[in-house]
Amino acid sequence: MNKQLSIEFIYQLFSLIIAIILVHAIYVSIVRPNASSILEQRAIELNTNPDYVPVRSVYVIIRDFEQETCFILMLWAMSLMGYKAFLTVQERRVLQLELLPLNLGTSILPEDTREFSRPIQALPEQQQRLLLPRALLTALHRFRSTRNIQDVSNSIRAICDSESDRLDSELSMIRYIAWAIPSIGFLGTVRGIGQALGQANKAVQGDIAGVTQSLGVAFNSTFVALLISIVIMFLVHQLQLAQERLALDAEEYCDVRLVRNLQT
Repeated sequence: MNKQLSIEFIYQLFSLIIAIILVHAIYVSIVRPNASSILEQRAIELNTNPDYVPVRSVYVIIRDFEQETCFILMLWAMSLMGYKAFLTVQERRVLQLELLPLNLGTSILPEDTREFSRPIQALPEQQQRLLLPRALLTALHRFRSTRNIQDVSNSIRAICDSESDRLDSELSMIRYIAWAIPSIGFLGTVRGIGQALGQANKAVQGDIAGVTQSLGVAFNSTFVALLISIVIMFLVHQLQLAQERLALDAEEYCDVRLVRNLQT
């Protein structure tokens, strides 16, 4: 478990670094140069043609530092969710294995639990740490020691519930990122409004270009942050649903393949 946590921490760290490098490189080489070119061309058109109506550009909308930070957090959250989804897929693959080779009508007595434990103990160590093998081994050991079927059922339910709680708690970082993204967007809104208020004297004199640009920063940052937050929250709920179904399916597997065949 400590090894898995260390691997996950290293993955989180490197995925954040890669997200920062990738997004910043795109912004420096593509987004900001194009946005500056579009704004310069727009200023020229507005000075020469009073009837010119500017067309909204994606480069201009996402060019500020708040939007860049939101995209970095979005890629980081997606990489974390991808890692969690990969682990969930590995857990679900075990559900397709015949870990308890039972014939029709076969009953499992307390004396038979060692024999039925051997196929599970023969699995690779990495698979033995997964939810279903742990639940089955715990149930078989409990049945051998207590000879109580209800006690076995309770132990399976407890393991599945604790695993579900653990998976849910591990989503706390992703939930924090999903909360931080709109917060950063609101920071951009405050910054843009503050800049607009700082240029109020120019607006009184008839020069509203600076005020308009600052208000554009405010609204664009909020728009991008809320849009990204919607996408992230949808993916979080889909991942949480997959993890909850995994715990329920593992509990059903144990109930159908093991508990119903126990006999004292």
